[in-house]
Amino acid sequence: MTATDVPQILLNWLNEHDTCDSVAVAENLKIPHQKIIGGIKSILSHDGVINTEDYSVSEYVLSDEGELMAKEGSHEYNLYQTIGADGKLLKDIKLANVKVAQSKALEAKWIAIEKTENGPKLVRKVDKVEDIVSADLKKIAAGKAEELEKATIEALKKRKALTVQITKGLKVSKGPNFVVTLEKPELDLTAEMLANGSWATKSFKKYNFDALGVPPSSGHYHPLLKVRTEFRQIFLEMGFSEMPTNRYVESSFWNFDALFQPQQHPARDAHDTFFVSDPAISTKFPEEYLERVKKVHAEGGYGSIGYEYDWKIEEAQKNVLRTHTTAISARQLYLLAQQKEFKPAKMFSIDRVFRNETLDATHLAEFHQVEGVVAEKNLSLGHVIGLFTEFFRKCGIENLKFKPTYNPYTEPSMEIFAYHDGLKKWVEIGNSGLFRPEMLLPMGLPPDVNVAGFGLSLERPTMIRYGISNIRELFGPKINIEMIYKNPICRLEKE
Repeated sequence: MTATDVPQILLNWLNEHDTCDSVAVAENLKIPHQKIIGGIKSILSHDGVINTEDYSVSEYVLSDEGELMAKEGSHEYNLYQTIGADGKLLKDIKLANVKVAQSKALEAKWIAIEKTENGPKLVRKVDKVEDIVSADLKKIAAGKAEELEKATIEALKKRKALTVQITKGLKVSKGPNFVVTLEKPELDLTAEMLANGSWATKSFKKYNFDALGVPPSSGHYHPLLKVRTEFRQIFLEMGFSEMPTNRYVESSFWNFDALFQPQQHPARDAHDTFFVSDPAISTKFPEEYLERVKKVHAEGGYGSIGYEYDWKIEEAQKNVLRTHTTAISARQLYLLAQQKEFKPAKMFSIDRVFRNETLDATHLAEFHQVEGVVAEKNLSLGHVIGLFTEFFRKCGIENLKFKPTYNPYTEPSMEIFAYHDGLKKWVEIGNSGLFRPEMLLPMGLPPDVNVAGFGLSLERPTMIRYGISNIRELFGPKINIEMIYKNPICRLEKE
């Protein structure tokens, strides 16, 4: 029997009996219930042929354990039979579910426990027992659950010997346009039908003018991109220009050494940084600048004693996945220093960085950094605080804290914290400071030029904006695609 036969079988049944019950018909005709439901839905596509009414039927079904007890006896009955008239040491009883059997047999007062030198011994307290549990389960299996009291049913459910199975069915009756043989409705009115007049004798499928149609597929901005776009607009409004960010792989020289970060710094270890194996090293550097960087590291200069260690070109050549976009800032500041006449600059970038981090609710190994530098004469930390206050005010974040910190390439330095209402705690969202002379002067920038640098997170402000408490739900394989589709556009400024 094919799926196309079922609608005709149902129509024949209705023609003879006037009504039908999907569950009863399935049992009577030995047809799977789902096929009967499919046939009814097929007939419903023809307007007015049948009427339907939903209903549900619940019945008790034995679980695997219930079937076992119905067939082989309850656990307590089998334990009673096993210990025999003379009793048996508990350690010698090899029945499955012995703990359950012992508990139920004690509760029924079939057995007792005696203490012996060899351990607990189970003995019979009554001469004869009846396995009522097994008998009740056999009644349920035979479809006679109505013969049992409600308390008995609940006790068997508590023992997980049976479950309730709900079957949803349909009651079907003849509709105003009932026919025994269905005619396939036409989908479209054609020019040929109009020409020969056959349209007058044909039935047509009813059009649903309320249908919305299939929405066109389109891309959706990820919440990170929404906030990134808003950040970018804020920077542009504040007069910043965008730096190129296409170098995911960077040499250790630009990523660390140019920033006056010593070669023995723990951030340059493999447990904090991803090193690239192919190509493993870079070889092209501005030679004069490289020598000045080497000298300030190893011997000092510009009023600094340096780090006083043996600086090695081999360490500077190692390629890494950039750990911060400050490497981009270093390159741009070096280019700025090569101009014949210094011109103040404000630059920013927003792109991915990579760190060998332990993943948790607020840390990922790959994330986005918002990087910016302001190069101007006679800058101070007060200017930097004012810059951040205004920037985050435009972002709608005014609950800020600034905390002194240490960075190898900035002095003074400070971390920026914002209060996260979802996590109910202060979350670090940025790091900043004034670049050290040991970093700027080897580049060739004038001595009276100060550079304020700052690195912000993109993920954490996004979490604050969208009320997300776990960063892994925002970025990575655990992300919910529906969240991307349904989240609103980002408007950071307050109403």
